[in-house]
Amino acid sequence: MRVVILGDIIGRPGRRHALRWIEELRSRDKVDFVVVNGENAAGGIGLTPNVAKEILGAGVDVITTGNHVWRDREMAGFLPSERRIVRPANYPQGVPGHGWTIVNRDALRLAILNLQGRVFMQPIDCPFMVADAAVDRIGSDADAIVVDFHAEATSEKQALGLYLDGRVSAVVGTHTHVQTSDARILPNGTGFITDLGMCGPINSVIGMDPETVIPKFITAMPSRFEVGKGPVVISGVMIEVDTSTGKTKDIQRFSEETDDTIR
Repeated sequence: MRVVILGDIIGRPGRRHALRWIEELRSRDKVDFVVVNGENAAGGIGLTPNVAKEILGAGVDVITTGNHVWRDREMAGFLPSERRIVRPANYPQGVPGHGWTIVNRDALRLAILNLQGRVFMQPIDCPFMVADAAVDRIGSDADAIVVDFHAEATSEKQALGLYLDGRVSAVVGTHTHVQTSDARILPNGTGFITDLGMCGPINSVIGMDPETVIPKFITAMPSRFEVGKGPVVISGVMIEVDTSTGKTKDIQRFSEETDDTIR
């Protein structure tokens, strides 16, 4: 099973370039599933039902999210009915939506589990304990399990990767928008990267226009951030999973710069 997982899509530029890139990828490579983090796909922060439909309609199998998924109020009513979008599973009981899902293609079954970190973030339920329960529940219903861990601290991401090593196919970090260079297979067969990076304007501050971000660092005054412009970077990993064991055979990270002709 070959799975491509893209980092956080940032606004309209990231969305347009990423979706074109996915279309080209499917035409040139045999890829079974494409997963993207879409929590910043609408205006650079948040996700809307219409933007989610656009992404899914372009050939994406699952959209993962994170702490910004609640920014648009319509999402609370949309998430329960759309199993191809997952929100962090460790939000308290009763929160709308699904924390994990299973998608099928050509007799292959891929489970995607979304979790959110607690270090430097909102102190929600324990991602380690929730992961235990979710992995046990998924069990043999999937040939592979991929975890999107949306977290701030590199230490927390690495800890969860090692905690789940051998029990899931891959643990990939999102949220910081800066790709790390540590893609590897952990000792017991789980593919891992601390952060996938982003799909967004490369000459930016994590996807945002520097002219709207830098003044805040200088003056400490509030500033309205805007999505950056210019060339876009498409970042993520491709993993190959042995479906007989559920373990990763190969993981390759990529970070490809595109032109800025799409508006």
